[in-house]
Amino acid sequence: MRTPDIFVDEKEVQKRVKDGWIKSWMMIEVLASSEEAAKKSLENHVVKLGREKNTKIVKQVFHDVEKKETPNLPVKEAYGNLVELEVLTASYDVLVFLVMNYAPSALEIQEPKELRLKAGEAQSILNSIADMLHTFAARGLGGVVINRT
Repeated sequence: MRTPDIFVDEKEVQKRVKDGWIKSWMMIEVLASSEEAAKKSLENHVVKLGREKNTKIVKQVFHDVEKKETPNLPVKEAYGNLVELEVLTASYDVLVFLVMNYAPSALEIQEPKELRLKAGEAQSILNSIADMLHTFAARGLGGVVINRT
């Protein structure tokens, strides 16, 4: 699935990186109960990611859906799929947002080779992480354990 409005070409990549954007590679995996669900859910996930503000997709490579054994899950078999993406983000804060909300299995910052964060951007990132932890805790999905010692 290729949605033209979320992609940029190599010329635009170089221009944006020169303007301070960050180029990253990431891999996103999905496990689903059917082959079609694995394929469609991952395609939709990528389109949604590409439509995020200050985000553009440079390249996407979808791998073949594979049948997986699932001994630790209630279902006997499932279908896995993965996509490799090259993504441009306007800032490190946007990249952290993508990681927190789209859950890549792996990520590599390709350009620039060095990043500098302003205190406000670092603070925004830390507040986003704190907010996510509180959201998990409020839903009973985790939190931070504090020991009295």
